[in-house]
Order: sequence, then C-alpha cells, then structure tokens
Amino acid sequence: MGKIARTTPIEDLVGIPGAVQFMVRAGLPCLVCGEPAWGTFEDVALRRGKTSEEIDSLLTEINRLVEGSGD
Repeated sequence: MGKIARTTPIEDLVGIPGAVQFMVRAGLPCLVCGEPAWGTFEDVALRRGKTSEEIDSLLTEINRLVEGSGD
C-alpha cells in the first residue's frame, strides 16, 4: 500500500499493521462491531471534530508509523 491520504478508505486501513491501534489512540474509531467504519480517513476525522490541520498532522504520524513497521 502506498501512502495513507485523506481519501484512503477505512476498509484499506484496517489491514495495515498498527493502523487500527493508532486510529483508536487518536480518538478516531474505525471499527464498529468488528467491521470497518464507512468512509475515508478524512470522513472519520471530520466526524470526530478534527480540523484540517489536525488531519494533516495525524496523516503525518500514521504514515511514519506505517513506514516504520516495514523495517
């Protein structure tokens, strides 16, 4: 998978090691009853009241995490 972006579907994120845990820690629940929430990374973040700047910061963090997990 390439870089995680605002438009990355939640369904794609749940298969990335560490991504679900990151989302939960960031206050962005991405699973409902064990199934991925609908929408994109940005959709979930906006529903939780994140600003554009906060979304950009979260994307930077999660991409660092994902890049580091491949080491």
